[in-house]
Amino acid sequence: MTSETGYLLDNRQREAGRRFDALAELFDPWTLDHLDQLGLTAGWRCWEVGAGGASVPTALAERVGPTGRVLVTDIDTSWLTALSGPATGPIEVRRHDVARDEPPGGGFDLVHVRLVLVHLPDRAEALRRMAGAVRPGGWLVVEDADPALQPLACPDERGSAEELANRIRRGFRALLAERGVDLAFGRTLPALLRGAGLRDVRAEGCFPLTSPACRELEAATVRQLRGRLVAGGLATEEEIERHLDHLRGDGMDVTTAPLITCWGRRPE
Repeated sequence: MTSETGYLLDNRQREAGRRFDALAELFDPWTLDHLDQLGLTAGWRCWEVGAGGASVPTALAERVGPTGRVLVTDIDTSWLTALSGPATGPIEVRRHDVARDEPPGGGFDLVHVRLVLVHLPDRAEALRRMAGAVRPGGWLVVEDADPALQPLACPDERGSAEELANRIRRGFRALLAERGVDLAFGRTLPALLRGAGLRDVRAEGCFPLTSPACRELEAATVRQLRGRLVAGGLATEEEIERHLDHLRGDGMDVTTAPLITCWGRRPE
C-alpha cells in the first residue's frame, strides 16, 4: 500500500496474504489482458505502484524480459521479498510512498496501479505524479474500485445468509468512508486521466458475480476487520462467525465491488 496512515486493511497482517492471493485470482487475467492489448512487450520499462503482492510484477517481468525493467514500489515491501535478488531478472523492489515521495525518473513505457489510489487522501496529486513519470507515447493504467456503483456482497438477497452478508458489507463501507475513502472513485478515473494530460483515454469494468475467490476475499477481509466491525457496533462476534461459516460453503453467491480499469497515453 502507499500511505503510512489511514489504510484500513493493514498489509502487515496475516490475512493480507490471503487477500492478495484472492485478488490475483480474480483480477490478474483481466489486468494482464488489458496490459497486453496496449502492446506490453520485451524491452519495456514498467513501474508497478503499490504492488502489495508479487503476481503482477512477476507477470510484467516475464513479458519485458532481460532487456526491460520492472520497478516495484510499496511502502511495505514485506510481501515482495521473493522478488529481490539477482535471480529475479529485470525486477527492482523499492520502498516508496507515491503519495509523498517524488516519482522515480527516467520515463516509463507503462505505469500501472491497482486498488491503491482510492485509499489515498490526495488521489489526484498521486495520479498526476504517476502520469508525469510516463514517457511520451507511454501508458498509464489505473484500476480502482467503485463500491457505490454496486454496494452489495450478495446482489441476490434470497435469504438470511445473504442479508447478513450485505449488512456486514455495509459496515465495511462505513469503515472505509470514515477513513476518507471515496466510494465512487472508480467512475472518476477517465476525467482524472484526461485532466493529467493523457490522450486516448478508455475505461472498462470487471464485475465477478461469484467464485471461490470472491468468498475467500470476503472471508479474509472480514477476519481482518472483525475487531473494528465489533467495536463500531456494525456486527457482533456471533454474526461474524455465522457469516464466515456461510462463506466456507459454496451455496452463497458473493461478489466484489466493480473494478474500473482506465488507461491513457501520454502524447508524443
